[in-house]
Amino acid sequence: MSLLHRKRASTGSGEEGLWVECPFCAELSFRGELERRLWVCPRCDYHFPISVDQRLRWTVDEGTFEELFSEIVSVDPLRFKDERRYEERLREARRRTPYREALVCGLARISGREVVLCVQDFSFLGGSMGSAVGEKVARAGEEALRSRVPLVLFAASGGARMQEGLLSLMQMAKTSVVLARLKEEGVPYVSVLTDPTTGGVAASFAMQGDVILAEPRARIGFAGPRVIEKTVGEKLPEGFQRAEYLLEHGLIDRIVRREEMKEVLDRILGLLMDPVREEGGDAEGGRS
Repeated sequence: MSLLHRKRASTGSGEEGLWVECPFCAELSFRGELERRLWVCPRCDYHFPISVDQRLRWTVDEGTFEELFSEIVSVDPLRFKDERRYEERLREARRRTPYREALVCGLARISGREVVLCVQDFSFLGGSMGSAVGEKVARAGEEALRSRVPLVLFAASGGARMQEGLLSLMQMAKTSVVLARLKEEGVPYVSVLTDPTTGGVAASFAMQGDVILAEPRARIGFAGPRVIEKTVGEKLPEGFQRAEYLLEHGLIDRIVRREEMKEVLDRILGLLMDPVREEGGDAEGGRS
């Protein structure tokens, strides 16, 4: 297909377009087919970023999600301005998305199991972590401690929010402290890395799970590949910072396809939370 035809196909007749180009393999897919496949590329298995509502619909039991901490939103403490004021960017993000911040938290059930659930929204300023996101992660961890139920977090972020400067970087330590308390108290934390999970989020709460899962092809790392190559003066390995590379090198525990995520989370939470039936035996639904 010529470049001109590809461009026309990708825009389609509507605002969103009938055809969508995969950012991984650059092949075109019919939008309706991608929707039927839960936004997974039929050619290369790349898992597209999805909305918070889609994540909830495909992960938790219907009607069980109850949002928490919705009142916590970002402000502009530094009165930051680059090409536009930070306040304007926040207002625009809130107009374009149904939620008021880049992280949505709540109580939910996964196959009947109670969890505290957090989902990052990449469409809200790149899922960036500011003071509000850090506070919500911390409060979600505290709620998991209080109720003694697992914390499950889906990460999707470009990193710390530059418009909040040092205040955003402080959230790395803040969230890490709460997650350390979860570990001390024996309350499980499952982190699911989606495309992309980078920067200060990858360097803090996203990579601190007791179990770390990732979707196929997800980009995971701190600095970008070009920055690393420029710094070290070497060509990076093929597939560097993709989920498959991290799994091969022991940095994550498992890659899970989107349609299998709910079942896998149920099994993991069962292993971590269900009582042992017989002394010395495996928990119900143990590893095969």
